[in-house]
Amino acid sequence: MNTSQTAGTPVWLILTVLTAYVLLAISTPASGQNKDITVKGKVLESTGKAPVEYATLILKDRDNTIISGTSATDTGEFEVTVPQAPFLIEISFIGFVTREIKLPEAVNGQILLGEILLEQNAQTLAEVNVRGQRSQTEFHLDKRVFNVGQDLSSTGASALEVLNNVPSVTVNIQGQISLRGSQGVRILINGKPSVMASEGGNALGSITADMIDRIEVITNPSAKYEAEGTSGIINIVLKKEDKNGVNGSVTLNGGIPNNHSLGFSLNRRTPKLNLFSQIGVGYRTFPAGYRSVNTSGDSEVESSGSSKMNEQFYNLVLGADYNLNKLNLISVSGLFGFEKETQTSDNHFLLRNAGVTQSGWTRNESTRADNPKWQYDAQYQKSFEDDEKHKLLISSTGNFFAKDQYSDFTHRLSQGVASFTDQKSHTDYGEAEYIFKADYTKPFSKEWTLETGAQYQLNDLSSDFAVQNRQDDSWVTDTHLANIFVMDLDVLAAYATGAYEGKKAGIKLGLRAENTFLDTRLENTGETSRQRYLNLFPSAHTSYKFTSKLSLQAGYSRRIYRPGLWELNPFFSIQNNYNIEMGNPLLTPEYTDSYEITGIYDFSAVSINLGAYHRYTTDAIEDISTVENNIRTTLPANIGTRKANGLELNAKYAPGNRLSLSTDLNYNYFTRNGAYESTVYEFSADQFTSRLTSKLKLPAGFDLELTGNYRSGYRTIQGYVTQAAYMDLGARNKLFKGRAIVNLSIRDVFASRFFETVMHQPDFELYSRRRQGRFVTLGISYGFGKGEAMQFSGQKIF
Repeated sequence: MNTSQTAGTPVWLILTVLTAYVLLAISTPASGQNKDITVKGKVLESTGKAPVEYATLILKDRDNTIISGTSATDTGEFEVTVPQAPFLIEISFIGFVTREIKLPEAVNGQILLGEILLEQNAQTLAEVNVRGQRSQTEFHLDKRVFNVGQDLSSTGASALEVLNNVPSVTVNIQGQISLRGSQGVRILINGKPSVMASEGGNALGSITADMIDRIEVITNPSAKYEAEGTSGIINIVLKKEDKNGVNGSVTLNGGIPNNHSLGFSLNRRTPKLNLFSQIGVGYRTFPAGYRSVNTSGDSEVESSGSSKMNEQFYNLVLGADYNLNKLNLISVSGLFGFEKETQTSDNHFLLRNAGVTQSGWTRNESTRADNPKWQYDAQYQKSFEDDEKHKLLISSTGNFFAKDQYSDFTHRLSQGVASFTDQKSHTDYGEAEYIFKADYTKPFSKEWTLETGAQYQLNDLSSDFAVQNRQDDSWVTDTHLANIFVMDLDVLAAYATGAYEGKKAGIKLGLRAENTFLDTRLENTGETSRQRYLNLFPSAHTSYKFTSKLSLQAGYSRRIYRPGLWELNPFFSIQNNYNIEMGNPLLTPEYTDSYEITGIYDFSAVSINLGAYHRYTTDAIEDISTVENNIRTTLPANIGTRKANGLELNAKYAPGNRLSLSTDLNYNYFTRNGAYESTVYEFSADQFTSRLTSKLKLPAGFDLELTGNYRSGYRTIQGYVTQAAYMDLGARNKLFKGRAIVNLSIRDVFASRFFETVMHQPDFELYSRRRQGRFVTLGISYGFGKGEAMQFSGQKIF
């Protein structure tokens, strides 16, 4: 299948949604704005009358239906405009008793409430200082939910950087995500696979913090979730505006290095229909510096240099939710993006023998690429009158990503004899994924729930790669480096889970079956690979609450990690001809059995979560490096078993109403047992990661946040990764009663974050180091209509 032919599929969807959007706007009488009611007031503590900063206010009608909502400013004041006369206002904030007030009739379109006094709740007062200022981690039977909230160091950040602030999750400088020190994590967007989270799309770095509502960390997923991802699942849930009326925001951002963008979002909601849209344009630069040394006997090659990737991007998102009635909901959305990339690099080489330089040259790269991408999502949700949790959800999702890339490589000799001629390469890559899914949830009582469903997933991927070498004044195709690699992956799955959740104890058992069909082929050589396998994936979770402050959770699940295109494709980039990474079409999946137990203690100003876990992986996939003629080649291979035992501590403390501290510690002891060709790999080692975050509330509405990160060095299958430490800083100020927000973010304040590896093998030694450096971002966002300013916006949507 040629995936590039599917790029035009979602046009009908985008046009349909856009037409509906315009018709609704036209059909709404302008005179309706004259009926708007403005509600004003000020929320104060009952003792001392200090402002209750950022108190939550919800307006309801006579049927107790929510009309609108807002938050008080740092002075306790609020002002909200609604399209109809409200009957009731509910004011709440953690640490205070929730208060409801029946509203009087509006006078001249206004309801002036004056001062509203809230009484402190002694039982929860100690929690105010922590939970009112920062993201909050919630524990469920089979997952943890991290609400992105007010994390200042994530201001202007991408989803990758937000993930790096989530307990248990680490992201290295190359963008590889680990959960409790282990890769093989399955990334979902709104509970579904997405081109935004695909390895080929490499687009997670383009989802911005302001777009994220919460992140769900599922270290032991139940059978309801796909079995893909041996170390667990991370589900990124994006925001969706839920206020009635017109809501919007415009954002302007600037940064060093280049991080300039302009974004606009608009949402219109009525009781029956919700329409939403986002548009963004921008320009970004990603610089990097690197150095590597390959040593084999008396011969050594050193390469060092820098690269700069520039990216222009254009995004459009359109979507609609339509309530057929109170029990039936239809949702459709379409996303389209286009990126135009250019990259330059200068790589300096020195070839030495017995310490004497033999040759020296510079390899210059000039790359240009066009990347179109789109996604559609259509859902039908059927609710039932007997229970709000009784639901049927049918969905269809499609993703497409393409890359048309051209690269030119030229050489400039400084001494000795040239080792390589000038080269050109062309990559035509396409990836299409379609998922059809049905999920049914049936509560039999408040305690007992059954979940069941089925899913069919189709993946078509292709990579057409060609290299030409300069010979005299002509270009000749290198047949050894030219081929078309095609991968077709289909997975048919069905699952069922049963859960009991009582006041004290809960248990959830499940079983998932997945039948996998995988075919790969190299078109030019005729080489093919065919894999068929049926797997069962059981899961079990339980919890027990000893007191309101102390509870215990335990879980088990079996997982699978299926190699992707870049791990299977035997062809590679020629950016550095002395450091080659290539895939292995003979790779098979790896399987992991995962066990964990966690104690949760939450008392007063202190909350502590202490957990222990064990993972056992078979057919473990590891990267293996070999050196021949000073050329390092790295490819993945199935190498024996991998065991990991770990302890994890998440603690939070708020000594006062201006300061909060939180820390995440993870210790991992692991063993490797296996062999590749004639080499046996058997060893034990450990790894330690830590994060300390302090948040300080300053006068005049300023907030400050500092986050320090440390990762110990650890042993790999062939070498060692050195330790690293770095710090992030964030600051924010709200203006015009929260309508405008100014954010400053400095990531890697001391430019100390790097990734460095060392390998000492009997017949070769390897060293590599890569660093990106400090990023400074300043953004201002303004909300209009019934919208509020977003934390940060306007970068690539996906």
